Amino acid sequence: MTDEEDRRRKGDERRHPSEKDESAMPRRAHDSGRVRAAIRNELEEVAEDSAAKEARQGAKPAQEQVITLENISLAFEEPILENVSFDAKAGETVVVVGESGTGKSTILKLLLRLLIPDKGRVLIDGEDIVGLTFDDALKVRQKMGMVFQGAALFDSMTVYENVAYPLREHTDLLEDEIEARVREKLQFVDLEPDKVIDQMPSELSGGMKKRVGIARGLANNPEIMLYDEPTSGLDPLTTATITYLIIKLQRELGVTSIVVSHDIRSSFRMASKIVLLANRHVEFFGTPEEMTGSDDSYIREFLGGF
Repeated sequence: MTDEEDRRRKGDERRHPSEKDESAMPRRAHDSGRVRAAIRNELEEVAEDSAAKEARQGAKPAQEQVITLENISLAFEEPILENVSFDAKAGETVVVVGESGTGKSTILKLLLRLLIPDKGRVLIDGEDIVGLTFDDALKVRQKMGMVFQGAALFDSMTVYENVAYPLREHTDLLEDEIEARVREKLQFVDLEPDKVIDQMPSELSGGMKKRVGIARGLANNPEIMLYDEPTSGLDPLTTATITYLIIKLQRELGVTSIVVSHDIRSSFRMASKIVLLANRHVEFFGTPEEMTGSDDSYIREFLGGF
């Protein structure tokens, strides 16, 4: 038996170095279909699990509101937001969508208390953070993990140093504890620690950078995750991978997430609720199914051919 036949018999999926990569495109197409199917199955399983629990236990108890924006108004030279209200309950993923310039990223800055509204309240776990001192606001911010647009990794730091950064800044963990946490978070986002831990951001693909950014956001075990355009600039397969990770966070860790996105298809896959901003107001707040069923002319125009 030849070496090649032996590899095939053992089910070794690694390609022989001398082989041409003629099947690369079919493989990628197959992988793309597999990931999309996995996401659909994931969402179906969530619905089935929920229905099964309700059947066994009766009606589900009301979820606790983790994030509440209440009648928020904010203006700089011109009004940005006017009487904006919505909430996110424990374990929900709320996706904020809208045209460019409608104040989506401003929502994240308000939640991080990098901006203070002119009117209204921003509540985190029932506490209004608008009037907090800087030190108290910093404590609230420790409940949150942030994934920036483009991942925003420190170029001069390795993957390990990037993910460890918030742990060194905000915890008293020992170095071996930090390393264990870094490895745990990298594994959670489906990266092999031994392969990537010493790499620099410049050596990573766009999708890997995003996953390292998510790992860094998770480092402090936050109860809230904030994402600014997590799938921006990514190919469809990598977009599906990042979407799947956000769903995984919700299902396995019960994290409450606010996601700002232009990608409506990805948004509908991951969202428990959708917030549509338009003309400084909340044009719609509800489930993806409710949004697609709406007869509102602006909503239908916004969704286009989705």
